[in-house]
Amino acid sequence: MRDNKVYITRGTRKFASVTVALFLAGFATFSILYCVQSILFVLSKYFSLNPIESSLSLSSSTAMMAVGMLFTGPLSDRIGRKKIMSGALFLAAFFTFCCSKMDSWENFILMRACTGLALSGVAAVAMTYLSEEVHPNTLSFSMGLYISGNTIGGFFGRFLSSFLSESVSWKLALELISILAFLFSILFLYFLPCSKNFHSVSLNPRKIFSHFISQWKHPVLSKLFIIGFLLMGSFVTIFNYIGYRLLLEPFFLSQKTIGILSIIYLIGVYSSPKAGILVKKYGKGLLLIVSLFMMLLGLLISQWNAIFIVFFGLFFFTAGFFAAHSVASTWVGQQAKKNRGYISSIYLFSYYLGSSVLGTFSGIFWTMGKWIGISVFISFALCIGIMLAIQLNNTTLVENKK
Repeated sequence: MRDNKVYITRGTRKFASVTVALFLAGFATFSILYCVQSILFVLSKYFSLNPIESSLSLSSSTAMMAVGMLFTGPLSDRIGRKKIMSGALFLAAFFTFCCSKMDSWENFILMRACTGLALSGVAAVAMTYLSEEVHPNTLSFSMGLYISGNTIGGFFGRFLSSFLSESVSWKLALELISILAFLFSILFLYFLPCSKNFHSVSLNPRKIFSHFISQWKHPVLSKLFIIGFLLMGSFVTIFNYIGYRLLLEPFFLSQKTIGILSIIYLIGVYSSPKAGILVKKYGKGLLLIVSLFMMLLGLLISQWNAIFIVFFGLFFFTAGFFAAHSVASTWVGQQAKKNRGYISSIYLFSYYLGSSVLGTFSGIFWTMGKWIGISVFISFALCIGIMLAIQLNNTTLVENKK
């Protein structure tokens, strides 16, 4: 029974160890994953690419990350959470180092795809580990702290690559990030407590496929999967093309300045755990709706051709994104009664598939209408997300009345 499990509670030494370990894992994972996003323009020049082709440096990683989650999640149900996450971190650091040595675009994309496949072992399992080991009363807060580590890592990767690409070389940036990720992998292995509530289950491919289909029929989980797809697709799209916009008139910003704007991501350090706290007061459905509206409002604010107003709009958009992701991912964990690892993997599969599909497909809208085209595309995606969130909120209200 769930009540007989030994959970890690807030304020204990084990909780501190878990927080440090998963912060390091999130930092390493997302600094590696997003280190190319702020230098898409640099990669375009170095490899002679158009914006859509350049975006493949991120989309190839997130696509393979999404596919890998369908396997690493069930694999972790068999052999354990810590083993999968540790091995994944070391492999991702290795492939990132290989990326820094590539002079062929095809080989670079191949290494980025391998990197994404490796990182799936962290992203698919970390939330499952938290859902199993951390006390339910602390889960929302703990999930928010983990996402905060993701946020800081994403900021660091974007900032360092953008800064060094202009002053030295983008290759040096990737080398440094890979070395740091390797060191963090060692510390992660040391700090993360072994699972106490994990129970190994056998792998059955036919059963796994059947389970995948059945979860998409679930009235709540299916909507959360689609919202995850739209969330990440919108987020990646806006930051894939904001760099191109700010390099053009009327801004003409330098690559270093665009890198500094990555500080916007740090709002996630606040909004993710804050959402975990507020969800107890206002409910998951309402907070998810408000968060999505924040993203839409931030997008509208960013239309002004004044750098400080654009910055404020992106700030608002980012805060809403991290809050929405925190709520949605926690909701998925709470809905999963068994095979939690695989259900979390399906959510993250949808989440990162949105990054690769929408992040690349949106390039057509950039070609047709530049920033206006991108804004129309994202607005449409967010409106669908808001409608689904309203349906989820109504379902929750009906269930609470019963």
